[in-house]
Amino acid sequence: MAKKEVKTDFWVNSLLKEANLELEPQGSSIKEIDDALKSASKSGTGNVGFPEFVGVVDDFVIVIEDKADLSSHEKETEDGAISLEIEAVKNYAVNGALHYAKHLIKNTNYSKVLAFGVSGNEKHHKITPLYVENTEPYTRLEDVESFISFNKKNISEYYRKVILKEDTTEKDLKEILKDAAELHEDLRIYGSLGTREKPIVVSGILLALDEISNGNFSIERLTGNEAETDGEKIYSAINTKFKTNPIKPERKRDKILAQFNIIRNSEILNKKNDTLGKTPLRYYAEFLYEHIYKSIKYTSSSEDYLGRFYSEFMSYGGGDGQELGIVLTPKHITDLFCDLADLKVDDVVLDPCCGTAGFLVSAMHNMLQLTDNEETKRHIRQHQLHGIEIEDYMFSIAVTNMILRGDGKSNIESADFFDFKPGELKLKGATVGMINPPYSLAKKKKNASLYEICFIEYLLDSLTEGARCIAIVPQSSFTGKTKEEQIIKDNILKKHTLEGVITLNKDTFYGVGVMPCIAVFTAGISHNQKHISKFINFEEDGFKVAPHIGLIETESAKDKKQHLLDVWFDRIEADTKFCVKTTVEASDEWLHSFYYFNDEIPTDVDFEKTVGDYLSFEFSMIMQDRNYLFERKNEDT
Repeated sequence: MAKKEVKTDFWVNSLLKEANLELEPQGSSIKEIDDALKSASKSGTGNVGFPEFVGVVDDFVIVIEDKADLSSHEKETEDGAISLEIEAVKNYAVNGALHYAKHLIKNTNYSKVLAFGVSGNEKHHKITPLYVENTEPYTRLEDVESFISFNKKNISEYYRKVILKEDTTEKDLKEILKDAAELHEDLRIYGSLGTREKPIVVSGILLALDEISNGNFSIERLTGNEAETDGEKIYSAINTKFKTNPIKPERKRDKILAQFNIIRNSEILNKKNDTLGKTPLRYYAEFLYEHIYKSIKYTSSSEDYLGRFYSEFMSYGGGDGQELGIVLTPKHITDLFCDLADLKVDDVVLDPCCGTAGFLVSAMHNMLQLTDNEETKRHIRQHQLHGIEIEDYMFSIAVTNMILRGDGKSNIESADFFDFKPGELKLKGATVGMINPPYSLAKKKKNASLYEICFIEYLLDSLTEGARCIAIVPQSSFTGKTKEEQIIKDNILKKHTLEGVITLNKDTFYGVGVMPCIAVFTAGISHNQKHISKFINFEEDGFKVAPHIGLIETESAKDKKQHLLDVWFDRIEADTKFCVKTTVEASDEWLHSFYYFNDEIPTDVDFEKTVGDYLSFEFSMIMQDRNYLFERKNEDT
């Protein structure tokens, strides 16, 4: 048993290091805590007693007690409370953790303790947190898979969300949606703008606002003067922005500028509105400066605000982009792509269907966090982020998005991805490919070359050897229902390596009706028949649908994501319900559900439930047959 306990200690310690959480084993260098532990014996003798790990993060004491066997996780009293009897405290992880927490509350000036009972090993385990303070016995919290939520960066948010039950994420999202709804109405009422025109006008004004700091634009100059209209002033500022941030070739710059002509040519946008007492353009500029521009410019975030607003404009306009095959990627997925790619400071990222540039925004944000060197940051912005976008208006939004983020050059092409030859794209030297291709185009356009998996194959062929390629597509892309898809899967394995596929929450693209998954490949290296790929079920990702809002992050999302990454990068093992490791063939369905086989021995409760369900089913069938015969008998009579 002692040997098992030591192995558990080492495993728990590795989880702490991974979460960047510094706790001390068997004692504390903080005198107040160490003195208190000198009388914390679990036997109740008043002698010394030390939990496995203890420490302080902000104003929280964290205590961890672990046991090697899952059977020693927790013991309850007859009425369901955590037992504090001596034998339970000595022999069970949760009970021991609660004992130490209560002792520290009583014998120190600390008023908040997070106590963890941990049992098992890296593959089969339970981690149960308790919150203990001096006014309440304890609060049982939802089990976790890691300690990521309890480091200095995240613990305050966890406290607010889980213990105080403040949903700050939902509040933030509500504000974004409220702003989007208000702006949508204002664009429609005061500007008579259509669905595609709205984001173009928003993008153009944001570019002009970015020239305020250079002295080339001012909202106060938008006076409604007919000699030089507000639209002409905004357009002039946009033009100046492109001169100071040269976009080459010039045809690319001219294409973007052409999109912004509506700002200077629209009579209704440039005429003073009686209700507003100013032109709609000035009104929009004031709104955007307060509600969006400051968030983009002065907040270090990977949030694609323009993409978020575009999505909302589409939904209010009676569509969601699906008629164009457009499904914009949520921020938590673009960030997950960066984590799965394990981005390095010298990576070159290519997104050939970049939409509003959400992946590039996340990649830039993540890569800039890896260095303090200003020259390296400049190089990342100017040379290491590349995109391609086929839709003109979407291309303009993407370029705006990147310029506002200070990318310095905006390496985004206005073109069809398939117009480039893979050899041409390889010259970009991309070491990471990210793609959310248009969905269902093959069916809509009756063109087999437009299957989602065709986009993946073309991107793989366009990357440098050894590059990481990550794609989010409908699960149906990997079932290979058509002959063409089977051939493509076979071609992919001949030239590239499938590292794995992650099945996602069905509500990831809330309101769109897509069952998505993420696939990860290594480009340019043939898939060895003995290569082990991972297939993960990540449907339980810690995000939920909130009425009238959409998908929001819950308190468990960070923990669940950390667990996913730990399993993906082989830092821990997981049971086959979560991850199946196996060899693959082109004829397989590349999904967790295809490879998963439940080989666990059912518990008595599982057995009784299954038998009960079966008997209920049999009874319902008997009753249906009885009713059918009874009806037939009545018909015959």
